[in-house]
Amino acid sequence: MDFSYRRDAEAGPHDGTWASLFGTFQLRAPDGAEIKISNRRARTLLAMLCLVPNEPIDRDHVSKLLWPGRFEAQAKASLRQCLLELGKVLGAFDCDILDISRTRISLKAGAVHTDLADLQICLAEEEFEKATERLTAIGTKVLLDQMHFGDAFKDWLAGHRHEAEQRLQNAITVALSTLEESDDLANHARLFNAWSVRSPAAETILDRKKGKARIAVLPFKSFADPDDHGFFADGVVDELITSLGQVPQLLVAGRTSSFQFKDSDKTPSQIAGALNVSHLLEGTVHRQGEQVRVTVSLVDADSGFESWAFSYDGSLDDMFAARAEVVQAVTNGLSDALKLTEHETKPRKLTSNREAYGLYLQGRALTIRAIGDGVLPTAIELLEKALEIDPEFAECWTALAEAEINMTVYTPCLDRLERSEKAAGYAQKALSLSPQQAHARIVLAFYAWTQNDIVGALDLAFEAYRLEPNNPDVLNRVGSFLLYCGRSRDALPYIEASIDQDPVNGRSYVMLSGVHLNLGNIDAAIDAGQRMVDLGFPSMWLAAALAVSGDKDAAVEAYQLTKKLMNTVIFPPAGSAPLDPDAMDAYWLMAAKGLWGGEDQDRKNYCMVLEMLHATLHDPYDTTITLPAIWMGQAQMVFKTLGQQITTANFFTFMSLWTDAEPINQVRLHPDFLDFAERIGMVAAWEKYGWPDLPVGPSHTN
Repeated sequence: MDFSYRRDAEAGPHDGTWASLFGTFQLRAPDGAEIKISNRRARTLLAMLCLVPNEPIDRDHVSKLLWPGRFEAQAKASLRQCLLELGKVLGAFDCDILDISRTRISLKAGAVHTDLADLQICLAEEEFEKATERLTAIGTKVLLDQMHFGDAFKDWLAGHRHEAEQRLQNAITVALSTLEESDDLANHARLFNAWSVRSPAAETILDRKKGKARIAVLPFKSFADPDDHGFFADGVVDELITSLGQVPQLLVAGRTSSFQFKDSDKTPSQIAGALNVSHLLEGTVHRQGEQVRVTVSLVDADSGFESWAFSYDGSLDDMFAARAEVVQAVTNGLSDALKLTEHETKPRKLTSNREAYGLYLQGRALTIRAIGDGVLPTAIELLEKALEIDPEFAECWTALAEAEINMTVYTPCLDRLERSEKAAGYAQKALSLSPQQAHARIVLAFYAWTQNDIVGALDLAFEAYRLEPNNPDVLNRVGSFLLYCGRSRDALPYIEASIDQDPVNGRSYVMLSGVHLNLGNIDAAIDAGQRMVDLGFPSMWLAAALAVSGDKDAAVEAYQLTKKLMNTVIFPPAGSAPLDPDAMDAYWLMAAKGLWGGEDQDRKNYCMVLEMLHATLHDPYDTTITLPAIWMGQAQMVFKTLGQQITTANFFTFMSLWTDAEPINQVRLHPDFLDFAERIGMVAAWEKYGWPDLPVGPSHTN
């Protein structure tokens, strides 16, 4: 168990009884031993007292909250028996902490220390580094998570949770003001980012973005030698996006969405509307031989008029050497034009070698593109050549790590585990050269999933978010990782914020459709699934949402649409040859009917196919097996695939475990589900970051 919130940050002996309120309630005796309370009502009663340690609770009120629906006399008798049992358990650990009268129950003053009180003490005593450590350890855990005893108890708990979170919010606000007044910006940033991870703050991610100037940096037009391919111009745009993203009053559209409009014939107003921005930054790069001219202009989306301009003329060597200064000059000029406060930006650690930089830009462009015959192997080759020239090129190590991860996700490779391990090594190298890189941490988080270290993956994702809270890719990863763990409510604001900033990135709508489906927002799930299809991505989640809505025929039809993307966006399982058109039609019809048609025989036929695929495919853990197994409620197939090997290609399928619909529930509520979750590291993640929104396993009663 994680007891890093304690003031001494140790799990050994301490003064008094210790209670952990964030996440699943836990109690420890003064000698550090865990006090296990098997009676869940006794455990809940003690947790309630710890949440309001200075407030006695009326016995009649408690009996009605914990034994709803029983006759008054019966409920009171049950409470008396519960208190006797609780007293025996606490007495065995020499914990005299309860004060019980005929009418009220309370904790003895100072008898129990809690992680919540400890955090509040740290803030009040201005021990800001300790407060940040404890707040980071708490993460998104909900106060007294997974306690359910009917509507009256739910209302009581919701009210006291809100009061506790509000007190904590007030203490954080005072602490941040103190740090700002003392000009301690480093601790201010750390405390603010740690607080932003908590669920109440996460719900205001979009609110925090309101009032910011919204801008998109469009791909620059390149007028250069034929062999340049515009990579130099794309490099300038990348550095501008990074630099402008550090300006607090700016919200910069994601690169994926911006680059959708490369060479577009749409008007500025149309592009701005699609990207949800008020201003566009356009530019050109004219290159003739070794001479280069860069022009940049700021365009108002409503009027279409240019409101600010900048130009640079010089040799390519001069431009390359001075690009950080040029980017800073553009950032400052743009800030002036938009009446923003100038902000010193930190340039990325790139390279001073032009050849290495050119190879990096080409390789990174192909890495981002990802899909296409030979695209990623070529990207890896180019990035490796760049690193041969400059092995200290940190950003290139990160790009190479991402290329290897993309190989495992978007190609039918047979060496996923080996490539994932290589990617992790490259990411570690990048961080050793430049510790502030968020994307390198995301690569390590992917690898952590394959090692059943889901806690580690979430830790890395939140650290990446702390470093780059306005990066839509990072927002997406934090949201998706929470979604995979069943924390759909916590995931939604991160995913929505990612889409708000990067609205033409089709991959994000997979997560949005999934999270709405899990939350029971079926119409929103269908809309997100349709948007995903409109952007050229698979229709499987649209089919799932339609099936849950009850429209089986539409679900079957939608699922079959995915076959149109075979060998282009999605590929056959590793080591398998593509099917001929007739066989492909037959397979997708059989799969669609088996999943969503509702006929028992179609379901049985598809289950047999999954068993055959598991026995014969080179990769028995392929998503061709894992995703349908979840959707069909085939618990044993899920356990012997995802339970045996999580890969970077299949771990996204966890998102579908948390849809409250049949037959999907048959996996989550299976008697062996908690053992499976323990084995893959999911339970450890729940203990730190909070239990799923839905109950898991038939015996889980917390």
